[in-house]
Amino acid sequence: MVLIDTHNTAADNGRVLGYDNSHGYHHRHYLGKVGPVEFESYDSTEERFEAEVRQYLETHEPKPRT
Repeated sequence: MVLIDTHNTAADNGRVLGYDNSHGYHHRHYLGKVGPVEFESYDSTEERFEAEVRQYLETHEPKPRT
């Protein structure tokens, strides 16, 4: 799962938020930073992701496309 917003961040190729389990562990990407997360289930990760996306979209002003 990933949220990409290249107009608001260049970090991590525009990846604002993402969850994955590559490299042998579950982790979260947020604005270029990576940290481990505890995996309970896909459904709980998806719920957390959706809540964080909503919060991001409510608090970050969209920048005009050039």
